[in-house]
Amino acid sequence: MRGHRYFLHAIGFSLEYANQVGLEDDTEMDVDAAAPITQISIKHGLPEIEIYCYLLVLIFLIDQKKYDEAKACATASIARLKNLNRRTVDVLASRLYFYYSYVYELTNSLAEIRGNLLALHRMATLHHDELGQETLLNLLLRNYLHYNLYDQAEKLRSKAPRFEAHSNQQFCRYLFYLGKIRTIQLEYTDAKESLLQAARKAPTTARGFRIQCNKWAIIVRLLLGEIPERTVFMQKGMKKALTPYFELTNAVRVGDLELFRAVADKFASTFSADRTRNLIVRLRHNVIRTGLRNISISYSRISLADIAKKLRLDSENPVADAESIVAKAIRDGAIDATIDHANGWMVSKETGDVYSTNEPQIAFNSRIAFCLNMHNEAVKAMRFPPNSHKEKESAEKRRERLQQEEELAKHMAEEDDDDF
Repeated sequence: MRGHRYFLHAIGFSLEYANQVGLEDDTEMDVDAAAPITQISIKHGLPEIEIYCYLLVLIFLIDQKKYDEAKACATASIARLKNLNRRTVDVLASRLYFYYSYVYELTNSLAEIRGNLLALHRMATLHHDELGQETLLNLLLRNYLHYNLYDQAEKLRSKAPRFEAHSNQQFCRYLFYLGKIRTIQLEYTDAKESLLQAARKAPTTARGFRIQCNKWAIIVRLLLGEIPERTVFMQKGMKKALTPYFELTNAVRVGDLELFRAVADKFASTFSADRTRNLIVRLRHNVIRTGLRNISISYSRISLADIAKKLRLDSENPVADAESIVAKAIRDGAIDATIDHANGWMVSKETGDVYSTNEPQIAFNSRIAFCLNMHNEAVKAMRFPPNSHKEKESAEKRRERLQQEEELAKHMAEEDDDDF
């Protein structure tokens, strides 16, 4: 084990962290006694090896749940990274940034490193470290969203530099955080697109991430008035995790307000852990509207008192509430009906041919837009690297130049032979 301590010290790694990971042993080290550890040094220690060892020790400490030592190691590694400006360290640095934020998240102290993350993001921007910028931007968004600071997260996201994504995993995280921000800001259409794209682009092995994306996407689709397909809830490895959302979707589809309340109370802890409880509160209006739509289809004329009973409104004046709900639904175009205020009735108009309305056109347009977006993404993925044609031309010119120099040298050598 002391051989490991010798290796860490030889590359310039502090022996303090070698002791923290338990690399002490009473056995003697098989090295020359004339060269003790404290006197050994290497003239050409590579920073990449040092950062890599920091990363290994940090992961080991997190696995052993030694979070205080892990925080000290992470802080020391970040301090060392600030003194480096080498592109060969960028990939290792991005992993260190992730575990640096992760260990503080495990100890519920993310707010302590927000300033450091902002400084690191500024440094990565100045050094043109795009992978580091991607990672740090996602860590900052996660930091803000952890404390429900959605406005600050949106300000940072909108002002951050834009560039082509270098890591598919980081891009998926960015889409997920963007979808959450858009959902809170009531921009459900954009949120749905971002969340579905994140779930589609995520690796199949990232099951937990895909489950979170699907949970938020289901809520957003319900808020949009859509009913997700049953196949969404039956995906391999996700059926158990999506069961609460399946029952919630069923309550919204039926339009039963009492069933909706029962499901919300039954899985309250799950929704709170997923941070979707506030969004589910918004769904109450959608449940009422769905139930009212089913009533308008079933009855040509029904009293407002019966509507209040069927919707199971538990307010002080359910008839007045039912009247306001029906009036708002008529104004929004959710139902095609009129209110007879004198008799207290809702009179539904006859259902005409759906193909005489704009609904088929809207559905067809949404499908075309989805196909066009997928086509554009495929074209972007097939693009050649920037300036690839210039590099090819320069290589050809270089070959021509070398060929001309060889011919010139051969010609000069033949002239020298003739002169001789």
